[in-house]
Amino acid sequence: MEGLGLNLGYLLVQIIAFIVIYTLLTRFLYDPLTNVLRDRRQRIQRGLEDAAAAANARRNAETEAEKILAAARAEAARVVEEARSRGEDVARSVETEARAEADRIREEGRVRANEERDRQLADLRGQVAGIASAMAQRLIGESLDQKRQQTLVNNFFTQMPANAKTLSGSVEVVSAMPLTDEEQARARRDLGAENVTFSVDPNILGGLILRSGDRVVDGSVRSGLSEMSGRLR
Repeated sequence: MEGLGLNLGYLLVQIIAFIVIYTLLTRFLYDPLTNVLRDRRQRIQRGLEDAAAAANARRNAETEAEKILAAARAEAARVVEEARSRGEDVARSVETEARAEADRIREEGRVRANEERDRQLADLRGQVAGIASAMAQRLIGESLDQKRQQTLVNNFFTQMPANAKTLSGSVEVVSAMPLTDEEQARARRDLGAENVTFSVDPNILGGLILRSGDRVVDGSVRSGLSEMSGRLR
């Protein structure tokens, strides 16, 4: 060894010193540093895993939120549609009720107007009788007693057409003046129909018009005057 220029004792000391230094560095520097790096790597790994889990949870939360939002929108749309439908139903109901009420009011007004017209016509019947009696007296040159006057007036307004009994079923009797209960009863007896109704139309002037289905028997004064006017042309 000395021939090689090496000092064996010094070499051993260096070797021992190296081993001691290596041992000390490994124990007090390398191992703690390795542990620190391993811990740090593990923390980073856990952080990455936590971040991935958080990202996945966020995606799941966003998906769930979208589902909830979509459900909320669908529910809102359903509620709006139901409200609109109910509003339309209420509007239709109100409109139907309003129309029904308007029709009822119009019908009541028509009935009341007809009743008032019939009442006034009934009041005029006596005046018409007086005028007709005066005209008859001037035409025939003789006075008429009360009974004969009444008979002439009644016949003028209630004279049943000759072919009235050819009608059957339901018959409507139209007169120029409202008929009394006695006159209506007599008309029912003369007709012998199953069902007889009465209405008033002052435009026919006098006499009666009978309607049964599509059949009409016109014994009105207006019809007679129209026929007479046609013959005079």
